[in-house]
Amino acid sequence: HDVLTGLENRVALNVRLEQQLASARRHNEPAAVLFIDLDHFKKINDSLGHAAGDKLLMGAAERMKDLLRDVDTLARLGGDEFIIVLAGPLTPDSVTGVAVRLVESLSQPYQLAGHTAHSGASVGVALFPDDGEDAATLIRHADMAMYAAKREGRGNFQFFSPAMNAATHEHLLLENRMWSALNAEGFSLHLQAQVALDTGRVIGAEVLLRWHDSELGSVEPSRFIPVAEESGMIVPLGDWVLAQAMALLAEWQREGLDHLRLAVNLSARQFSGGALLERLDQLVARYGIDPARLELEITETAAMRDPENTRQLLRELRTRGFKLAIDDFGTGYSSLAYLKLFAIDRIKIDRGFVKDIEHNPNDAVIVAATIGLAHALGLAVVAEGVETQAQWGFLRDKLGDEAQGYLFARPMPASEFREFIRRQAQPVPGA
Repeated sequence: HDVLTGLENRVALNVRLEQQLASARRHNEPAAVLFIDLDHFKKINDSLGHAAGDKLLMGAAERMKDLLRDVDTLARLGGDEFIIVLAGPLTPDSVTGVAVRLVESLSQPYQLAGHTAHSGASVGVALFPDDGEDAATLIRHADMAMYAAKREGRGNFQFFSPAMNAATHEHLLLENRMWSALNAEGFSLHLQAQVALDTGRVIGAEVLLRWHDSELGSVEPSRFIPVAEESGMIVPLGDWVLAQAMALLAEWQREGLDHLRLAVNLSARQFSGGALLERLDQLVARYGIDPARLELEITETAAMRDPENTRQLLRELRTRGFKLAIDDFGTGYSSLAYLKLFAIDRIKIDRGFVKDIEHNPNDAVIVAATIGLAHALGLAVVAEGVETQAQWGFLRDKLGDEAQGYLFARPMPASEFREFIRRQAQPVPGA
């Protein structure tokens, strides 16, 4: 048995599951394997201590036991992972009912070390015999389904589907190739110009990550960034981008281009990981750049994951002299709330609002109001995805500050961007 929770351990589970499956085959009955992973457990364990983490595991085990019948099996695989085996007779609906009650019960707060802690659970379900006929396959498929539940935003459940096999293969392939690319310089930076709306002059650029793989060819960010986020590889990848951006700023400084700034996106993991300040201090010392020339962008979703931590971190970054921006403004649920909460310099209006400002009165009103509000709070505004003269004209009339988009320049390699700057003796036609 598992020492901490008193539940069956991995060895006992395997024996019990084989017995259940043998019985299910004999009686021609279904069975179900549920893979449960507690959400945010590591964060609670790290912040409140191991004793609180242990108490949470024991509390979660008790809650799960209360939901099960005597014929069912509950085991702890290790860490914050548990397995439930439901014995027949079962229907997909009855299994769904158990999964719903599990998610509901485990989402209730815990009282730990004088604190109220919220965990929750992601649950994956595999059914015998449809999703596997042996213990190892069923557990593996339930595990895949659990990761699919996590990808959907945690705190829910998913049934296994064959497509998950392909998704897992793709995930592993991309993860392996990314490590190779990081070590073999397979990644590169592209820059998209940011211009002053009143003159069309380039004032800086956003840094965009590009990956050309020797086997896979060009891999779209929409394909590899979610894998990097999920696997944790986004942290070394993000570090590499920060180092490359600072090296580029140092180069520009030597070439007399020190009026330009670079904007770099920070991932949610980088932002909440705790090592960001130390890493930035090291890089600034190594490259000798002025921090004011590096703008750090976070999405509002990442900012609102832990508002208090965000507030403190932004304050620290600002003290060091970095510029700070909120990316994709308006796509979250709390935009106005954090404008007064966080110390930022500018907001970036999401391209989704800019795209239809010529034809959609609601988008036009939202963009105009956002510019007015930002200016009243002393913030600058960058509009993303500007592709037409009409959009540019609208934003200029509403006194927006800056913009980026294909009207001004497509994303391009850093070497091309340098030439683009040198050629820019005239502002964009029509200014």
